[in-house]
Amino acid sequence: VQLQASGGGLVQAGGSLRLSCRASGRTVTNNGMGWFRQAPGKEREFVASVSWNGRSTRYAESVEGRFTISRGYAENMMYLQMNTLKPEDTAVYYCAAARSSGVATSTTSYTTWGQGTQVTVSS
Repeated sequence: VQLQASGGGLVQAGGSLRLSCRASGRTVTNNGMGWFRQAPGKEREFVASVSWNGRSTRYAESVEGRFTISRGYAENMMYLQMNTLKPEDTAVYYCAAARSSGVATSTTSYTTWGQGTQVTVSS
């Protein structure tokens, strides 16, 4: 399976962006999926995860209440709606597919990664 993330860009603080992740090659309907981000000079960190059926989600404390993860099964897609963006949200955002069907917060739980999309939030 290949994952392609898109939807990043430059936005002012307080604004919104919607990231998309398209899976191709095979279906990921049985896999948990997640979003991670990596800022310059920092390690990749967990942002959000969703289970195979979309019924379970988990968020990093820093984005809880502002970001929403969801899935579009018919399109083999995953989304991250980001609202009330802050300058500290600036990073390259990566989507990933987990080896299991549930939610997962560790990078080691994910087997396939997309190429990343840049999100820049200006103050």
